[in-house]
Amino acid sequence: MTPISDFPRPYPLQFKGSRLARAVLRLAGWKVCFDGFPAKQGVLVLYPHTSNWDFIVMMLVKWSVGVTVRFWGKARLFKVPLFGPWLRWVGGVPVERTARHGVTAQAIDILRRRREEGRYFWLGLAPEGTRKYLPGLRSGFYRTALGAGVPLGLVKLDYGRREVVVQDFIALSGDAAADMARIAAVYEGVRGCVPGRAAPLELLDPDVPRADTIARP
Repeated sequence: MTPISDFPRPYPLQFKGSRLARAVLRLAGWKVCFDGFPAKQGVLVLYPHTSNWDFIVMMLVKWSVGVTVRFWGKARLFKVPLFGPWLRWVGGVPVERTARHGVTAQAIDILRRRREEGRYFWLGLAPEGTRKYLPGLRSGFYRTALGAGVPLGLVKLDYGRREVVVQDFIALSGDAAADMARIAAVYEGVRGCVPGRAAPLELLDPDVPRADTIARP
């Protein structure tokens, strides 16, 4: 499927990754399709997330293409000896998920400040938030990219084709139904490690703010 993008190509941010990581992925039968990033700040959404293997595959992909991507993790995991420091080293950020919109507000604030400063910051999110089946996607990824006014990159983790594709980048319009229709089209045919656990490509909380109601930095 031809990638879609709302941003000019070739993408301005290019990276140099690890040959070793690329070799390991090739030996495991995986192919990575990546053409760079369209901006210094953005949100990457990983779909589908159905297995513990996803984290291992994506860490190898991250090293193979040479990108720095931050991701949220449960704060208690960062307190585990050895494992906690390692999580920070690979890009993890500990968060307490006590307030409904607290984490999203924090992410929007960070991305806005990075835009003002012209500093690099890409945040990776798995909107299912769990390996168990959910009847839809949590809306935090949508709220974050829309609220910060940054590109949304769609990461396809396809066990059927043994491919990880990071080539589709969209600018959210604030029309959640229309935006989700575009997102669903990109992910059509993508199969997770455990296909029955993949969530439907619709928001669990469709009551997201419109683009014209969000203050821009």
